[in-house]
Amino acid sequence: MATASLNGSARADRGTGIARKLRRDGKIPAVIYGHGREPESLTVDARELEKLLTGHSAASTVIELSLSGKVAKTLIRELQRHPVKRNVIHVDFQELVAGEKVTVSVPLRFTGTADGVRNSGGILEETMHQVHIRVDPSMIPDHVDVDVTPLTIGHSIHIRDLKLPEGVTVLDDAGATVCVCTAPKAAAETTAAEAEPSAAEPELIRKPKPEEDEGK
Repeated sequence: MATASLNGSARADRGTGIARKLRRDGKIPAVIYGHGREPESLTVDARELEKLLTGHSAASTVIELSLSGKVAKTLIRELQRHPVKRNVIHVDFQELVAGEKVTVSVPLRFTGTADGVRNSGGILEETMHQVHIRVDPSMIPDHVDVDVTPLTIGHSIHIRDLKLPEGVTVLDDAGATVCVCTAPKAAAETTAAEAEPSAAEPELIRKPKPEEDEGK
């Protein structure tokens, strides 16, 4: 389970004008909520948050948020970014409760070299890059490994084939394709060309000439 620390400061003032001023001062408006907890407005340091996001997956990292002298274990549930500058302008934290499962998305990590790539020059196509799971906060995995080593050309790995840590329930469709090993492009094009029927020569239909009739 990946964890990170972040400092927050409670705030009482709200509104668009207040939010703009906070951002000019290097602060980001935020809110924390959770089971049995009233939503509370706060601010976090913009640079501190951006640094945290650079080295961690926001969706699956448990953030120990220091607020008013107490530390709450949280998950980032929503990040709002400026549509042009892409800097964070607001963040929602959900406080975690021990024993209460949460839904998170964790990245897939592909390991090994597919047999079809190594021995047949195939191409590994990764069709999914994360998986949605339900799990206790204390057991959130950093990632889910996908061993592609035995994969041959024309074969796929699906959600149902994944080896998951104990206590993890996948919410994605069991039949969803995670990755597939395809034939080399040149070979695929050749196969497709061979499969196409050749153009049939046109059949000439005409009335016979008189001399042809006479010769019969």
